[in-house]
Order: sequence, then C-alpha cells, then structure tokens
Amino acid sequence: MVERASDIKTVQEAAREVKVCREADVVVVGGGPGGHSAAIAAARSGARTVLVERYGHLGGMATGGIVIQIPHMSDGTEEQQIIGLTQEWLDRLDVVGGCLHPKREDIGSSDEKLVAYWRRFMGNVIHGRIKQTAWVDPELLKCVLNDMVEESGVKLYLHSWGTQAIADKGKVQGVIFESKSGRQAILGKVVIDGTGDGDLLPSAGAEFDGRLDPKIRSSNLALVFRLGNCDYQKYCDFREKEPERFRELMAELARVAGTRLVPLPSPRNDVLWVNNWIPDLNCMNVEDLTTLEVEMRKIMLRGHDFMKKNIPTFENSFIMDTASQTGTRGGRRLIGECIVTKEDLQAGKKYDDAIAVIPRFDALGDTDHVQIPYRCLVPTKVDGLLVAGRSFSSDMAANNMVNLIPHCIAMGQAAGTAAAIAVKDGVNVRDVSIKALQDSLARQSVPLPQVSSTSS
Repeated sequence: MVERASDIKTVQEAAREVKVCREADVVVVGGGPGGHSAAIAAARSGARTVLVERYGHLGGMATGGIVIQIPHMSDGTEEQQIIGLTQEWLDRLDVVGGCLHPKREDIGSSDEKLVAYWRRFMGNVIHGRIKQTAWVDPELLKCVLNDMVEESGVKLYLHSWGTQAIADKGKVQGVIFESKSGRQAILGKVVIDGTGDGDLLPSAGAEFDGRLDPKIRSSNLALVFRLGNCDYQKYCDFREKEPERFRELMAELARVAGTRLVPLPSPRNDVLWVNNWIPDLNCMNVEDLTTLEVEMRKIMLRGHDFMKKNIPTFENSFIMDTASQTGTRGGRRLIGECIVTKEDLQAGKKYDDAIAVIPRFDALGDTDHVQIPYRCLVPTKVDGLLVAGRSFSSDMAANNMVNLIPHCIAMGQAAGTAAAIAVKDGVNVRDVSIKALQDSLARQSVPLPQVSSTSS
C-alpha cells in the first residue's frame, strides 16, 4: 500500500513476526573498538554475551577503516594512563609482529636519540618526552580480535547489521538484525550500542544530539588508503632536510588532489597509509556516504600520481588497498545522565563515577588528565541500554577531543563491565554500584583515581 503525506511518498509495510535466534544477558551491536571491548569485558565478567557486527571482521576504524594509529596512551611521564584492553591489543600484536611502539621502559624518556627517532612518528613525543602511541597492522589486528572473542566465549554474528532496538515501555529488550539468513532477533537483558554513530538510539527511544559542526574534525568523512613499496625513513629524511620544499610539495599535492592528503607510518617501513577527509558530508546520510566513496577514489588517483612524480619515496609505490570501512569521526551523541563538555575537559573536571582517565595531549590544551564519567554512557530515560564509544553523551567540541580509538576502547570496557554487573545484581544499568564497577575495572588494569588495582 502506497500513501502520500504532503509531497513525501511512503510505503506501508506489512506486520510480520521475527524469529528469535538467541537470548543472552548482554547484546552488543557493533564490533569496533568500543563494541568489541564491551563484549569482551561483559563476557569475561560472567555474562552470556552476543556481539553483532555488520562487516566480516572486527575492529571498526582500527582495521576496516585503516586508522592504524592507537594514540595518546600516556602523557610524557613514566606513567601510562590508558592500559586495560588497549594494552592487551598491543601485547597480543607484539607476539605476532603486528605493532610498532616505544618500549615500556622508554616511556617518559627525554633521551635525545630516542626522541629524535620517535619524533618522526606523529603523536609519540610530547614536550620533548616519549609517550605511548602505537601503530598497528590492521590485518593482524583482525586476527587478534577474533582470538579474544573466541577465548572469552562471546557468541559472534558477522555480516549482520543491527537495524533496530526492541523496546517496550521505555525498556530495551533486544535487537533486530538483518543478514543473509534474513531478519532475526536477539533478546537481551542489557543492550550496548557500539555502532559509534548511535544507530540504535532512535529506535530505542533514547534522546540524542545529531548536530555536527562542519568546522571540526568530527564532521569530516574519509576513505583511507595504503601505499606499498615505500620507505618511510626516506620520506622523513626529505621532510627534515628540505622543509620548505616539503611544505611546497604538500600544498601542491592538496591543490592537485582536491583535499589534504597526509602520509603516515605503519608497523612496516615499506607501507604508508594516507589519511584524508572531505568536509560537509554527513555519515548519517547515505547519499553523502556514496559521494565519499566515489570522489575519494578520484582524489586518491590524482594524489598518488603527483606523489609518484614529485615526492621522494613514492617513485615506485603502488596503491595497496582502500579502506573497506568509511572513515567516520562523529555521528549521533547520546543525551545521557551526564553531558561532558569542552569546558569540563579544559578544566580537568573530576567525577566520582570516573571509568576512564584520558591523558592530556595537544588537542586538550594545557590541562590535567581528563576523566570520563560512567553516567555519560547511560541514557536519561530509556532502561536496559548503554553506549560504548564515540556516541557517549557529550557536546560537539568535547566529543571531537576524546573520541579516538583508545578512548572508545576504555568506554567500551566500562560499558561491558557495568552491563555484566547489572545482570548479576538484577539492577538497571543506571543503578549499578559505582564502587563495584570501578573496583572491577581496576582489576582489569584500568588506572582510575583513588582506586587500587588490588581492590576487591
């Protein structure tokens, strides 16, 4: 049946029953840094956990998006502020040769040779001291994340797009997903939206803010690509020995390509990834997403041709691959029990319900470490729902500062742990004991203010 309301034509769908394929304690939608960490934390905390992911791999931006920098895990001192599951990623990747980062004993060092070496890698030096930022192999990371899921006992559904929250009388009770097997449902006591863009929030009835400021990083879409047969150290040599010529060529590259292209390192010296962005596109608009995929590949060809002809190290390079996943930085943001603001971050605001500590870095300015409260993962009205990742409750400016991969991992780890506690204690997620949550996170090697890792 076709109906028309004013100038908008609509189609009336027939009511239908949807098969329930599984029931669980915790259902996580989205297997990126936030969602994957939420699922691992929930399962390890004793909850029967299901993870639904739309792609054929886990890792989100860190793998399919080829955003392979895991930045700002420490602040230039000998202490590391972000550990937990983020550090587990690095430890597991180290075993298979899939990670490049400073040695643990070198964090905080001001040794001139070490600093000179790591200064070539964006984000590894602050105020003349080495901080922990890692560069990862996206294909090996996919394998590591699979291992973590299997070992923790999470039930995984890949190639499955979580499309709708199942909600009744203000409580989320599960999700509906689409796949090659058709439309199916999973029921759960707690649902965690780990999609990054808050895709479940509208159907769950949760309040959110979808506004984007076109002037900030989070509003730009990207399609990252990688170049093979390069020499990153040779590229750095040119950048350091001929800085004026380098700046001229990079400006001309941006003009020829049509946008700024930034070559960045990887764990392999012969492979570089190229970050990019197109402004004024919205990741929640399918036409904008299509525009990005088409236009960025044109930009890639123009840019690579210029790089081969003009910039040392790219003479014999080739396009290795493009990201299978669109580079999105900002979408819907939950309206939660606490809204983190730019002013909060700049003031280094402290919270009694802190679940993560973000070390200061350039984007935050000269401030104390930033704390993330549990309440920014909790909707104001809807029960049975948490968010994990960059859709946390925040204003645009704050979200733009602390929605990077390790931040999302930390928030996901907290959301999954809280969900498991809620199920075990038979309480709503908004009523979880903060002390129990913080103590559990501390036992998971998450540094928190005034909480010992030996807390019980």
